Amino acid sequence: MSQYFQAGDDVLWNPATRVARLFAATAGTLADITDRPSGIGPEQSDEYRLDVETFVEFTDALVRYHARSGHTVMRTLMEGFVVTALALSVRAGVRVPALDDLDTAGVRALAERARDVERTMPR
Repeated sequence: MSQYFQAGDDVLWNPATRVARLFAATAGTLADITDRPSGIGPEQSDEYRLDVETFVEFTDALVRYHARSGHTVMRTLMEGFVVTALALSVRAGVRVPALDDLDTAGVRALAERARDVERTMPR
């Protein structure tokens, strides 16, 4: 079984159900940490609807949080989610502002990894 992450009628990602639920649950936790809504709607009929504008603002906040955090474990725990969120942003056709604003090796590495991950994500 699988779930769909959609923006309007566009399917951005079609992961396995457990992967989708892990991503959505992690988004909820990180939304609490950043004090921002994730833009990911609740699961309905095997779908998660993305509000692209809100999701990109959330992803931008995560990249900035990750970049300024000095806590190695926090950054490590966040990294997989942030990379996947950046990949979904690419699929949605939007650029996360922090990628341009924060020209650091760490941010460049996240963006590069997101490009690699995006190529492997089923639609």
